[in-house]
Amino acid sequence: MRAISEKELRDSFVNCSKGEARRLSLPRDMARLPWADLDFLGWRDPGAPERAYLVAERHGEPVGLSLRLSTEVRRSFSKSTVCSICITPHPGMGVALFTAARVGAAGRQGNTVGAYICADLACSLYVRGLKAPEVGMRVESLTTEERVARVVANLDAFLAKVLAPSGARVG
Repeated sequence: MRAISEKELRDSFVNCSKGEARRLSLPRDMARLPWADLDFLGWRDPGAPERAYLVAERHGEPVGLSLRLSTEVRRSFSKSTVCSICITPHPGMGVALFTAARVGAAGRQGNTVGAYICADLACSLYVRGLKAPEVGMRVESLTTEERVARVVANLDAFLAKVLAPSGARVG
């Protein structure tokens, strides 16, 4: 992902109002982020733990989503869960259900799309081996490039569902 400015980031949000995008908490030290190793920028709001944000490039443009963490919490310390974006297994609370309001009329009517994603939104770092989950990484036969391609494809499918016009079916 290419580095983006604060203005580009705030302007990229598609499922919240301009006022909400203007007020959201940005990640700290944006200039120091490992942009070259990111397939998307994801962060949790430190002032509002139920909020998170995700910005990805789609068709060459940044697309931002405001996310909510599900209020339903399933605590299992004996089982691991798998992120639907990067397919990284995590113990206990390492994966969370994030929901995004759909764009347009569907979102205004309360329709959302959900996905189980790494709770710290660090999928890009996990697939590159730059960060490891608390449990040992399972050995995959895929190359790093193939894992990155899978992240991009899974993320694009999630974005397509959020961006789909009301009533449209997406894969």
